[in-house]
Amino acid sequence: MSLKPEYVILIIVSTLVNYFAAIYIGKTKNIQNKKLILALAVIYNIGMLVLFKYFNFFNETIVDFFKLFSISFEPALLNLVLPIGISFYTFQALGYVIDVYRGKTKAEKRLGIMATYVAFFPTVLAGPIERAKNLMPQIIKSKKFDWKMAGKGFRLFLFGLFLKVVIADRLGIVVNTIYGSPTEYTGIPLMLATFFFSFQIYADFAAYSSMAIGVAKILGFDLMENFRRPYLAKSFTEFWRRWHISLSTWFRDYVYFSLGGSKVKIPRWYLNLFIVFVASGLWHGANITFILWGALHGAYIIVEKIPKNFLNPLRKQSSFLGKRFLGVVATIFTFVFVTIAWVFFRANNVNDAFYILTNFFSGWGSNLSNIRLGGIGGINGLLFAFVLIGLLILFEIVQEKKGIEKHFLKIPLLGRLIVYLVLITIIIFFGVTGAQFIYFGF
Repeated sequence: MSLKPEYVILIIVSTLVNYFAAIYIGKTKNIQNKKLILALAVIYNIGMLVLFKYFNFFNETIVDFFKLFSISFEPALLNLVLPIGISFYTFQALGYVIDVYRGKTKAEKRLGIMATYVAFFPTVLAGPIERAKNLMPQIIKSKKFDWKMAGKGFRLFLFGLFLKVVIADRLGIVVNTIYGSPTEYTGIPLMLATFFFSFQIYADFAAYSSMAIGVAKILGFDLMENFRRPYLAKSFTEFWRRWHISLSTWFRDYVYFSLGGSKVKIPRWYLNLFIVFVASGLWHGANITFILWGALHGAYIIVEKIPKNFLNPLRKQSSFLGKRFLGVVATIFTFVFVTIAWVFFRANNVNDAFYILTNFFSGWGSNLSNIRLGGIGGINGLLFAFVLIGLLILFEIVQEKKGIEKHFLKIPLLGRLIVYLVLITIIIFFGVTGAQFIYFGF
């Protein structure tokens, strides 16, 4: 409402439409009527996304298509501001209706519970996209303040704040400078900005998820994990089991399985995978760059499925050190190709994306001094950014192998308080402020 007051009507109508659709689906025993109401709910929810996110994009695409045949076409364009959070709360509400149709959850008869589920404030802006069977029972259940749970929530929030203002927004200065006008650069600066963006978007989005989950825990709610150290993945399939988990599982449960999943002939299976990733790309925004990003990940997954995990036979025959080496190679390989895909995600347009990709290895005389680094503190600030990335990677590796929470809680209270104060001090003195979360735009 602070952005555009009348947009509160959208979330109210979304709540009412999905509430009554679920009530009717849960009450009627006529299969055809269930399907009809579900279809209408899907049309409404997807229709709202199409109207606010894709209407102008589709019209402009039609214009470009007609231009190929020298046909003039004047599209009807809408001047609409994208409502913040619409992609997240729409998917959350639609998933609930589908779950009621499938019999995985019962229709909630109390409108207040449904409204709280759709507009649950820690997640309404950028997820995680919760499931009704997890969140609704927690909304219904009365709460008592739990110091242990609140402590964990505080740690998650503090860590998320550190990720956002100390790492993500610092890296964003370099990324925005170079990706804002990529044709001014070649070689190293383009590679640097792309490498930084991989960690910027991760630190930025994981930060929001960590803060949202943390706030929810302070209130007594357990939300689903949204990121699980994705850059340690050894394959693209594993990457998507670790990255934006709430969205990837949503597409798996409600799109991929609806298309038949893997229980179809192999060509159709590959098509199903490709459709899901293209749809995921389109969900992120009305731009060809997002579609290409999704299509690229779809191609990665399909190519990966064809050889049936070709590294597995090598791992079985290798020594322990050999397995570790192959694991590291697989992780680096996955990261490099995920980073290449991020070029399309971040670039302003397709032309910029292809310019960046085709100029990675050209003009190596274009050194770092050509980059305007004032906002990050010059070369020293750049080195500090690399140190932060290194510390983040080290933290993730330790967390993956041993877990940090249980060991941290063994530290005496005074020691933990000192750690909190040090982290807060770093946030205050080294944090970069003023940038919104990247995923607020989706």
